[in-house]
Amino acid sequence: MRVFVTGATGFLGRHLVTQLKNRGDLVTAVGSRTCDLTSAHSLSQFCDPFDQIYHLAAWTQAGDFCLRHPGEQWLINQKINTHVLDWWKEKQPQAKLICMGTSCSYDPSLPLIEENYLRGEPIDSLFTYAMTKRMLLSGLQALHKQFGMNYLYLIPSTLYGPGYHTDSRQLHFIFDLIRKILRGVHYGEEVILWGDGEQMRELIHVDDFIEALLQLVERENHTHINIGGGREYSIKQFATLISEEVGFCSSQIGYDLTRYVGARSKVLSIQKLLSSLPHFQPRSLKRGLQETIHWYLDACSPTERK
Repeated sequence: MRVFVTGATGFLGRHLVTQLKNRGDLVTAVGSRTCDLTSAHSLSQFCDPFDQIYHLAAWTQAGDFCLRHPGEQWLINQKINTHVLDWWKEKQPQAKLICMGTSCSYDPSLPLIEENYLRGEPIDSLFTYAMTKRMLLSGLQALHKQFGMNYLYLIPSTLYGPGYHTDSRQLHFIFDLIRKILRGVHYGEEVILWGDGEQMRELIHVDDFIEALLQLVERENHTHINIGGGREYSIKQFATLISEEVGFCSSQIGYDLTRYVGARSKVLSIQKLLSSLPHFQPRSLKRGLQETIHWYLDACSPTERK
């Protein structure tokens, strides 16, 4: 199978490309350094027909990034998504387009079920990025309605696992927790977490996500589906599990009530996922955290852990 992947150098992209190649697909993978998707002609060089296109590219980061770059996020992500959709329609109409959504597009006051994805308003701090993802889904629906094009739109909860980036970008909360607690263990640094620790989050291991993704691509068409772990935990619970694994006393952890925390609670309904994949069972949180912590210890030098 001939497959094209945008955002191939990101956390999810690198794992997905590996899995696709392992199953024997012929993969063309692009990242921001090799293909500037903000340029209208960036994809014109790819003329051979593809069977599947995975669109993972997006301009965003974790933490308070969305608060500081709302205008840029709107312009850059709208360009990226429009150019991909236009290339798909004009040059690759035979391909199935698989796109990534975001759980922050949901209105947190509504149940996080697929029927509510385009209803209500996302939280203000993530509004612009969330709306560009809603626009992406709307574009897929419009092209399917008029031209019969085939797509699948998947909405992940927070991804974690080995192989996360270790550069200067802001870290998703679970990797930031691991980094801070490990520095508490190895360097005696004070561990201060953002918020009061009671905010709730859900995780899905990146390999579990890809396992579900690849099965759904073969079974589902022109729809959108949540993929999550099905259970949420408080930041304090995550911190306690990490502390137990690395030998840190969790009672020493402090909390900064002045810092940005985003939504107070966010767990996706996975009933639609389970109706399609009734035997889907993500790994336990304890096992997933152990894998992630051990990778972090092996992959990151003391300097990178700062």
